[in-house]
Amino acid sequence: MTSSLVRGRPRRSRSHISVRVAHALLGAVAGLVWLVLPWMTINDDAPVASTRASAAVAEEDDSSTSDLVLPGAVLAVVVVLAAYGSLRRIRRTRSRTTPAAPGTTHVGAYVPAAVAPASADLDDRSRTALVDADNRLRALREELPFVEAGFGSEALVPFVRAAEAAQAELSAACAIRRRYDEGVPEEAAALAGVVGRCEEAGRRLTSAADSMRTLRALEEDPAAALTAAETRFRELTSRTAGAESTHLGDSVTGYVELAKDSLVTATVHLNRTHQAIASDQADEAAQRLRAAEAAISRADVLVRAVARLDSVLAECARLIPPALTGAEAELAPVRDSAGNGTRARLLHADAVLAAVRQELTSGHPYDPLGVLRRIVLAVAPLATGRSGVLPAAALLVATESVAAADDYVTVHREAVGAAARVLLSEARRTDDLPRADALARESRDLAEQDVRLRGHPA
Repeated sequence: MTSSLVRGRPRRSRSHISVRVAHALLGAVAGLVWLVLPWMTINDDAPVASTRASAAVAEEDDSSTSDLVLPGAVLAVVVVLAAYGSLRRIRRTRSRTTPAAPGTTHVGAYVPAAVAPASADLDDRSRTALVDADNRLRALREELPFVEAGFGSEALVPFVRAAEAAQAELSAACAIRRRYDEGVPEEAAALAGVVGRCEEAGRRLTSAADSMRTLRALEEDPAAALTAAETRFRELTSRTAGAESTHLGDSVTGYVELAKDSLVTATVHLNRTHQAIASDQADEAAQRLRAAEAAISRADVLVRAVARLDSVLAECARLIPPALTGAEAELAPVRDSAGNGTRARLLHADAVLAAVRQELTSGHPYDPLGVLRRIVLAVAPLATGRSGVLPAAALLVATESVAAADDYVTVHREAVGAAARVLLSEARRTDDLPRADALARESRDLAEQDVRLRGHPA
């Protein structure tokens, strides 16, 4: 408050001085007009003895004087007024505190619009950095089985450590981004932190990738790696055929077909690797072999997801009866001391459990994972820890949700944006199992929206 008032005083004093100067100039002009005006109006009679020539000269002098004085006075007034107006405009411009119009610049003007593009640019950079670091981490991990096949499990140790270090940096970046999305202040600093963490993860991944490239030396001798890739390809082809007969829920719908597409892609690249080796094109052979390995890894993720869900559904079906019993044990002590808020939750839990029992006895097919999730979510707000089966059920449900979202992002990573990855990272980090389940499913939904928007990666 004090500093602004002090800054204002010199402006007011300068304003008074300029006004006084302008008033003085106006007074001088007015005085000049007042003095000259009588000479324009007084009629000096010439003496009788004057000659006609002197009378003519006097008349001519009066006429010239009256013709010059009035325009000069008017011109002086106009000059003074123009100077005064210009002074006022300059003073208003210097004291302006509102934003300038687009495309204009004023001395001392406040132009906050320049901040928005910088924040938007940093926001885009943070999203891009997250996606790039996450994709590179997934690419490094998908190459690990091929390294193990060629050099043994001991060769994996430095690369696993590098992947874990990069994962820690990426998790921290996702946590910062999550807080920013929730409205934490110091936005620019938060986004800069996201970019910095992702860059550190990128440095670790680059170093590991360089070491892995040196170890494998595919450009020098791709033959051994090609043999290992073809062995894994044949084993995966057999597993894909077995998964074809599995009838599971919507979460893996189309996975077998996608796995087949990836195997076709792998076949093309494996054949071209053979051609490149035969033509002594080492670099081309290395590139084609890595493309084949990527397609094989993608198919492996899809087939594993189908097999894992098959196992999870069987375990969920086994857990449903004891989960219902455990739910009743959790709710029993609440029934006697239920308040208004607790009673509403209790009524909701009872309704869910009744609907589950009816669904189980109807004889119609049902989703065991979905049923177990409904039991867990209905009882979680009232749980007292009396039943040990419900925590196991909650862990099973959350673990499958996180794994399913992770598989989807891995398979479609060329199309999935940063938001889905941030939610997935948050789901991995939280200890609240129902919340982890909800975050993972939301992450999967966002990833599916990205794929629908940007198209399935070729």
